[in-house]
Amino acid sequence: MNDINQILETAQERAEDMGAIYKGALLPSEAYAVLQAIPEARIVDVRCRAELDWVGRVPGAIEVELLTYPGMQPNPGFLDQLTSRITDNDVLLFICRSGGRSDQAATIMSQNGFTNCYNILEGFEGDRDENGHRGQQSGWQAARLPWIQG
Repeated sequence: MNDINQILETAQERAEDMGAIYKGALLPSEAYAVLQAIPEARIVDVRCRAELDWVGRVPGAIEVELLTYPGMQPNPGFLDQLTSRITDNDVLLFICRSGGRSDQAATIMSQNGFTNCYNILEGFEGDRDENGHRGQQSGWQAARLPWIQG
């Protein structure tokens, strides 16, 4: 548990350095370690359905779109859809494609009284490489963490 405490402390320091209001910012491998060590930790994938279907999924993740496809408009039911599937004690680890929408989701949930919200930096696919492609250099997939296609 000492390793997990160190990971969470580092994540909290990162979030503070970023000026985030949520509890912490985790690298993908750190998020996976938290999932393994803390029974109430839950991944919340906020990507749109098309991304989940065509790019891949994190097994066992709660899937609630922050922005809907097509058009990438805000999902007006996001808060209600998510809160109906979690408890106040859950440690929420938010993931999206590259870390932007998950940052927004962690912020929204923190503003609504959930105190154990973390953003997974780099997201599922990570940053673009020199050819404009994602998924090779950083992110959940590149770290070879569990995921399934479609």
